[in-house]
This record gives sequence, C-alpha cells and structure tokens, in this order.
Amino acid sequence: MALLKLAAWGAFTAAAAAVAPASAGVTVIGNSNARLCYEAAESSGPASTSMLAYCDEALADRSLVKRDLVATYVNRGILRLRLNRTDAAIDDFDTAIGKDPGEAEAYLNKGMALLRSGTGGREALALFETALAKGTTKPAIAYYGRAIAHEMTGNVRQAYFDYRQASLLDPKWPLPQTELVRFSVQAR
Repeated sequence: MALLKLAAWGAFTAAAAAVAPASAGVTVIGNSNARLCYEAAESSGPASTSMLAYCDEALADRSLVKRDLVATYVNRGILRLRLNRTDAAIDDFDTAIGKDPGEAEAYLNKGMALLRSGTGGREALALFETALAKGTTKPAIAYYGRAIAHEMTGNVRQAYFDYRQASLLDPKWPLPQTELVRFSVQAR
C-alpha cells in the first residue's frame, strides 16, 4: 500500500486572503425587499449600504414567513461580510442558526466569516462539517473553506484532499486549483 507524503510549500495566505463570503445566499420567492436582499447577496459586484437597506427593510416587515426571515438574515450577513463588517455578519449568521438550526448556508457563511477574521480555524472546521452534513447548496465552497481551516490548524494532508474535492465539485472555479499547485504529493 502506497502512503502519500504531502507537503504544501509557500504560504496559504493567498487562500486566506481569497476568503470571500460564500455567496451561498438563501432564495426568497416573490417581489419584496427580502427578494432584493437575496439578489444583492447573490450578485458578484461590490456590496453597498443601499443593498443592506433592502435587508433591513425586509427584516422590519413583521409579515415575513420564518423561512424568508432566516434567509434574509443569511443574505444580510453575506452583504455585511462583503462590506468587511465581519462581527455584524457573524451576528446575522448566529441569528439565522438560532431561528433555524437546519439552515446549512448560515453555517457555511459563518465559517467563511471566521476564516476571514483569521481567528477561527478550529471553529470554522466544525461549521463547514455541519454545512456539509446539512446539505449546503455550495459544497465546493464548504470543502474549500474546510481546506483553509485545515491548513490553519496544521493538517496539511486533509487540506490537500479538501482542495481536491472542491476542485472536483466545481472544476470551473479556479481558487481550489490554484491552491493545489502548492502541494507536492509523493508516494512512499
């Protein structure tokens, strides 16, 4: 049986710097501020405070059904993270989890927020695992984030396998492939 020896050369600061909000927004149906908040969270352009206003107005609407309420907290958290308001984003993800512990995207996005803060490698690992177990709609992002968290905690071998899985799940996404270039795999 061949054992793999893995080495990651170069710092993974590029991966950590590339940590962006997962943009695993939660869909809201209809024509409302909650829907506009979702569309803003899913957009690829820069976030703005006017986008946050859609979310704030939606959350002030007491007629939102629970699913849309939870989704809007996740989506506002994504926008706050894109605006570098990491603590406020984490608060939104925590609120979403408190209202619906089954909402996978809240765990995924909170994990990404902790990675961005640079302090939450171990906690982020658990969040990515929970997001995967709960069926996140963006598993490639969860594996990518988990790979970064594994590197932060010194588990280079598992980081390699998670980058590879992220690359397999979304072959058109360049970030996991870029990170894989740093690894050398040797049979021993």
